Amino acid sequence: MQQQISVITLGIDDLSRSRRFYTEGFGWTPVFENAEIVFYQMNGLMLGTWLKPGLTTDSGVVPSGTGGFALAHNVPAQADVEPAIEQLVKAGGAVVRKADAPEHGGFRGYVSDPDGHLWEIAWNPAWTIDAQGHVTFGV
Repeated sequence: MQQQISVITLGIDDLSRSRRFYTEGFGWTPVFENAEIVFYQMNGLMLGTWLKPGLTTDSGVVPSGTGGFALAHNVPAQADVEPAIEQLVKAGGAVVRKADAPEHGGFRGYVSDPDGHLWEIAWNPAWTIDAQGHVTFGV
C-alpha cells in the first residue's frame, strides 16, 4: 500500500466558527464548501472540517474530543512560532501551551481550534520546508 494520507476530516460543532479559525488564523482558502463541510487543499492532502452530525451519519461513529493526537503546522523560522500562535488565537483558537524550547530541540507551542483539536505550531531546525510547504524529515 502506498505510504500517504489523502484526507484528514475533523468533526466540528459550528461551521462558520471553524471556517473563521482556518481562514483568518492560518490564512487558508477553502476549495469547496457547503452547509456541512469545508475542504482545504493542502500540500498533498485535503483537510476537511465537517459538522459532527454529517460525519456521524457517514462514519456511523459519534466524534468525541481530540483523542490522543495533535496536528502540526511547521514554520520556517523560530521567530515565526509566536506570531502564528497569536494569529490563531485572534481567529478563535486558544493557547494550550505557550511556545517554548523542548528538550529535544526546536521551538513549539500548542493551540486548540474552536472544537478542541490540537495544533502544534513548531519550528524544527533539522527539518526543511520547501516553497510548496512540504516538510522533509532531517537529522
